[in-house]
Amino acid sequence: MGLLDKAREESSYSVASGNNYHYVVLQVTLKEKFIGTGSGNLSELENVINAQAAKGYRPHTISTANGGSKGLGGGDRIQATMVFEKIE
Repeated sequence: MGLLDKAREESSYSVASGNNYHYVVLQVTLKEKFIGTGSGNLSELENVINAQAAKGYRPHTISTANGGSKGLGGGDRIQATMVFEKIE
């Protein structure tokens, strides 16, 4: 596994199943920009939320936890856990 593969893995999100569950739980890891401040992948978080909305889910609960720095070029990681509720 190369350095780029490792970086992608650390800033990825889980994918909800296509099943018709009442609730779906997803996690997105937000990573700090390599240079500067702020998140380098907020658009990824937005895409996850919009994808669930397109499936008929709405955000129910969102919580975050700070993951700290990880390795070369690290920067902080914020783990966002989101619960989506099926719109009936």
